Amino acid sequence: MKKEHKITTCISSNNNLEYLKLAVKSVRQNAYYNDMPIIIYAENCTDGTDEWLANNEYDLEYYIEKNDVEKGIGGGMDFCVEKSKTEFVNIIHSDMWIAPNQDIELLKLYDNIEPNVRLITSSFRIQPKIFPNDPDYRPGTVFVPVESFGVYHNDFNHNDFDNWSKDFSKMNDEVVRKAGGAGFFCRKADYEWIGGNDPLFAPASWEDKDLFIRMQLEGYEFKMITKSVVWHFSARGSHFRDEAKDNFNNKSQRQINAEQANMKKFINKWGRLPEEDAATFVKPIYNSNVKTRIK
Repeated sequence: MKKEHKITTCISSNNNLEYLKLAVKSVRQNAYYNDMPIIIYAENCTDGTDEWLANNEYDLEYYIEKNDVEKGIGGGMDFCVEKSKTEFVNIIHSDMWIAPNQDIELLKLYDNIEPNVRLITSSFRIQPKIFPNDPDYRPGTVFVPVESFGVYHNDFNHNDFDNWSKDFSKMNDEVVRKAGGAGFFCRKADYEWIGGNDPLFAPASWEDKDLFIRMQLEGYEFKMITKSVVWHFSARGSHFRDEAKDNFNNKSQRQINAEQANMKKFINKWGRLPEEDAATFVKPIYNSNVKTRIK
């Protein structure tokens, strides 16, 4: 009899092979349900991702796209969620490593909640403090010195990080509400009810802010817990690539262009820049083609 799974991990990736390998390895190694389906959407990759997926050892479900109009990170996530066949989806970026039991700690938050409650749960992010103005902490993210666990795929000490994350989870038992971000976890039905990401923000940048604001305005509840932890390579999948090895302020030109263009789109849609509490937002001025519940 075929096993019935509860969770699918969804990953959208573009030319980020070495980090993608780590993300997949972490799920198979550290997830409580480490045999869960993993769906990968790989778009316009030229770095060997397609070949690796075709010959991978991890029993992945993958989709390779070559197209002129990019779906981007958000569209790739939407695609993976649509293909999933489980009640829950665990959405992580291709430049993340999940700590032990990241999935089950988020799933536990759905115990004893009312069926009509739309809940978005998120892992606490740990990432290297690579910018001079990075704080030590902001809601949902802890910044650690770059020498703690490494910065790149080839110097990341995942064993040390996994051990550290266990101690971190024991020492901290915090639930942060009104916080959302990858990796996040929810019922597939709740992700689809809101309409997924707005294609207005493809290929990347500002799509997550827009998504979580729409969710909050529709009454979704948010919980982020310290018992569920991911390592984030500080947007290695979109912001920098590896050309920023010696200068972390050297974002890829592609990312600079996307950030500037999408910030303008965000302001045009919402009338202003985001604030921490999305409840202060009015409904968008501009409705794009996204199948949003906001009228």
